[in-house]
Amino acid sequence: MTYIIAQPCVDLKDKACIDECPVDCIYEGERSLYIHPDECVDCGACEPVCPVEAIFYEDDVPDEWEEYYKANVEFFDDLGSPGGAAKLGNTGKDHPIIAALPPQNHDD
Repeated sequence: MTYIIAQPCVDLKDKACIDECPVDCIYEGERSLYIHPDECVDCGACEPVCPVEAIFYEDDVPDEWEEYYKANVEFFDDLGSPGGAAKLGNTGKDHPIIAALPPQNHDD
């Protein structure tokens, strides 16, 4: 089990969750953040600090964002397990589900 980051993070990337993560498992894509499913220790520290409530325990993801579980897992298919996001920085890529989204307006 792991936490995932859903649509409210796309084009926002507040990064409060990164500062809170004790194991450095939240990686930055071009438009969204992603939680590494093998590096996450399920502590939940990231969830309450997210200002847009984009982080969910995988069993609690709202139905409208269920594909974000797949996006968070598959994002790491070619990246592997780098063992820490800080040294990697922005990966410059996104999962195709996120890359295909129109720009998100967070002023609503």
